Amino acid sequence: MKKISAMLILAAFCGLPLAAQNDVLTLEEAVATALQQNERALSAGEQVEAARARVAQARAAFFPTMAATSTYTRRPFEVSRQIGGTSIVIQSFNAVSGQGTLNLTLFDANAIPLFKYYRDSRTAQEFASAESKRQLSFEVGQAFLTTLSAAQVLEAAKHRYEYARQNLEAAKARFEAGLVSVNDVTRAELELASAEMSVIQGQGRVETMVLQFGNLLNDPAAAKKTLLAPEFLITADSSRFADTEALIESAQVRRLDLNALRWQAKAARSLLLQSTLKWFPSLSFFTRGTYTNEAGLTGRNWNWNLGLTLSWTIFDGLLRNAEYREQNALAAVADLDVKASLRGVEVNVREAQVSLASQQAALKQSQVAMDVARKNAMETSELYRQGLATALEVSDATVSLFEAEVAQVNQRFNLGIAFLNLEAALGLDPFGKEPVR
Repeated sequence: MKKISAMLILAAFCGLPLAAQNDVLTLEEAVATALQQNERALSAGEQVEAARARVAQARAAFFPTMAATSTYTRRPFEVSRQIGGTSIVIQSFNAVSGQGTLNLTLFDANAIPLFKYYRDSRTAQEFASAESKRQLSFEVGQAFLTTLSAAQVLEAAKHRYEYARQNLEAAKARFEAGLVSVNDVTRAELELASAEMSVIQGQGRVETMVLQFGNLLNDPAAAKKTLLAPEFLITADSSRFADTEALIESAQVRRLDLNALRWQAKAARSLLLQSTLKWFPSLSFFTRGTYTNEAGLTGRNWNWNLGLTLSWTIFDGLLRNAEYREQNALAAVADLDVKASLRGVEVNVREAQVSLASQQAALKQSQVAMDVARKNAMETSELYRQGLATALEVSDATVSLFEAEVAQVNQRFNLGIAFLNLEAALGLDPFGKEPVR
């Protein structure tokens, strides 16, 4: 029964029939569309792919490299020599040679922390890209609510116009009966013109919001659909989050942006280790095989060799010392960024909770004000028909009702945005779920 009641309230609030509609857009569908089509979401995915490619490049240092080359040479003459009664061709008309090499780094201390750096940077980028998509989801949620709010304000303007039209008819009837002066008709006509202007302005704002919403989704057609208010828009006024400390602790563990900073700090410490390991030598192995049709004096067409290479930079002008100092400072900066972000998450959660509580109270007040304004407008209109109220009082009551309806709509959607801001501060997605990186 509670679910049925909630659906009835949602349908009434959105001004939608309960029958199934094909031209309806939910918040879930809007977020999914943006994540599939918005350039920021696509760019976030490509940045992850680039980070993974850099890890593969760093991993290549642990594998051997193989290369093969071949050469064909045509010469204008041939050179041969007589040695021990045997003619040996030193240089042929047509020379063919080939070479294959294999190189393998047996030990290079720099490659280990460098690989670790790119691997940690990849993880940091995965968190950062997931956070970018999460933030885009909340932008879609806020744009969704703003567009829906503009539509509701337009409905309030139409209500005002209808009240003004009815009051004008009543004023004309009383004027024709000789009960009021022409000033009442003029005042009612002025209010009708003002109400009509409110409708026109409301329509313009709705069109503007739809354009901006369609641009965010990268799908103008989807933005023009009828928006279905999310359920949290109704339940947010009764939401309670009692254990603030527990919420802060879980948010500090869950927040994707904070985890991205943690992995960036870890990557920075990997480069600090690299500066230290540059003091060690590197050792590599190589082997080479060759073929030529010009055997020459050796008489061998095939040959091969192998060897080891030891490289050790004994003095580099204190470059390694300077690099260590730089990386040490950058690692300290990264750690400080993590600490500052931890405090920032705590502030975000507390501020979001305060904002939610304030908007909940404001919504209750706006509801009371709208009920009073509606009752006053109805009573004033009836009194005017009975000759007990003036046209000015009717106009003021109508304007007050319109302003109360607009305030109530704005407070309702401000509460929804405050609810989204709290979920964003907690590191959740717009639907209260933990995002997946």
